[in-house]
Order: sequence, then structure tokens, then C-alpha cells
Amino acid sequence: MKSTARALRSRMTDAERALWHHLRSRRLAGFKFRRQLIIEPYVVDFACIEARLIIEADGGQHIEQQSSDRQRTAYLESLGYRLVRFWNHEILTATPDVLACIHQALLDR
Repeated sequence: MKSTARALRSRMTDAERALWHHLRSRRLAGFKFRRQLIIEPYVVDFACIEARLIIEADGGQHIEQQSSDRQRTAYLESLGYRLVRFWNHEILTATPDVLACIHQALLDR
């Protein structure tokens, strides 16, 4: 699992890279995010442990895997996490709106 997470970190999509730029080093309202975090049996894109918030950046492949995404979401929510999903094109074209949504989710915890 660690090698999978490590590989995902090194092969981040453009959208993940752009979002990570804004989330890393407590840049968003002082909250600490981790990227490609292992929460067995999954690897989540970004997570803020203290706020119990997971951010997922979804590409086109998620259109075909909606059922498994629902199962994944239900499992992670059962652990007390809240999931927020964005399409890659949203992250790349409406970054301020995405960041505002994440900021609100952090405050709503």
C-alpha cells in the first residue's frame, strides 16, 4: 500500500498538482493536509486529519466507477470522514471556487 501511495504522489495529475499547491504547508486557513494518504484499504487524494475532511480530485475514469466510488465514500464516512469531490476540470478552471468550497467544509466540521 505504501508503494502505491508513493507512486501516486509521483504521478499526480495536473489538477492534483494545482490543488496541492494551495493545500500544502498549511496554506489554506492554517489546516494541515496530506496527499495520497493511506486510509486502509484506500489511498485518498488529500486529507485533513484534524477536520476529518477528504478531498478527491476526480478524472473521467470516475464516470464509469460511480458504484465503487459510492462504496468508498460510505466506508470512509463510516470512519467519521467527510468527503468532498471535484472534477479535475473544476479544479483547473474554477480554482478560487473550489478553494472556497474546501474552506467552507473545513469550517463546517
